[in-house]
Amino acid sequence: MKTDKPDAKLMALPRIIGSYTGPERGPLLCCIGGMHGNELAGVRALEIVFKMLELEPMVNHEFSYKGKLIGLRGNLRALERGVRFIKRDLNRMWTEELVQYVRHSPTTLLQAEERELKELLELLEREVNAYQPDKIILLDIHTTTAHGGIFSIATDDPESIRIATNLHAPVITGMLRGLSGTTLHWFVPEHFGGTPTTGVAFEAGQHQDPLSVNRSISAIINCMRSIGAVKPEDVENRHDKLLITYAKGLPKIAELRYVYHIREGEHFHMIPGFKNFQPVRKGQALAYNESGLIAAPIDGRILMPLYQSKGEDGFFIVEEVPYRQ
Repeated sequence: MKTDKPDAKLMALPRIIGSYTGPERGPLLCCIGGMHGNELAGVRALEIVFKMLELEPMVNHEFSYKGKLIGLRGNLRALERGVRFIKRDLNRMWTEELVQYVRHSPTTLLQAEERELKELLELLEREVNAYQPDKIILLDIHTTTAHGGIFSIATDDPESIRIATNLHAPVITGMLRGLSGTTLHWFVPEHFGGTPTTGVAFEAGQHQDPLSVNRSISAIINCMRSIGAVKPEDVENRHDKLLITYAKGLPKIAELRYVYHIREGEHFHMIPGFKNFQPVRKGQALAYNESGLIAAPIDGRILMPLYQSKGEDGFFIVEEVPYRQ
């Protein structure tokens, strides 16, 4: 099997962005940025958050962090090259079969994202074993190629929905039924020795939008508050306001209804101009391939239309559902 040679420059890019342990025990919050190598907002946001945590006790003598925060870079090899992935989408590889394969295979036999998966798994296990938390939370931070809105992705776990709602962005449910092998599929109690484990993904906006970094910072801090790692009075209102303002006019909660999966070898192209949460009608042309136009099969709102060269999913269609507090 052909393998990728180690990149000398890559070795200088650390997996761990930062680690912060409070004086009082609490949850282990694992934040991952750059699971896709062209999505830098989460990485930059985490770098800033760790600097903020260093300075906060100096300006707020009542500040105290409960638990442990660790920030990780996801796909180092793709981040180094500024591409979504090298061989495979790392956020579609967290399956039982593939995890077992990479666990029991020598690194020299693994391709790029297989090595990334192996390294992330081993690091996460070390962190959990060292801290022995009574609760584990994942916040996986992403951006999209399209403009038009921020959103959170929750699992069916009520705790995931609660945390996602507290991020003050539209919450998308049902995504795990339309996808496979994401970090949210893996971050469940049975993979961490039965420890209560909850995952949430946050989509901070468009890749190149500078405010995607600011929104990621606010999401991280709001997540800390939601899980009790920081006191509510230590979180400035501006973190709520930034997210609430950008999410204005968007659904509070929506459910996935359809995913267009791109076939291997298909020449898929999105029709230009679609934005996240833009309403679409059944029969409306959304994309095209070598066979012709691809139409929306149902009414709804389009999400994550694919405007990049790499990706397995062409677009998603969601439907607004009643919001019950």
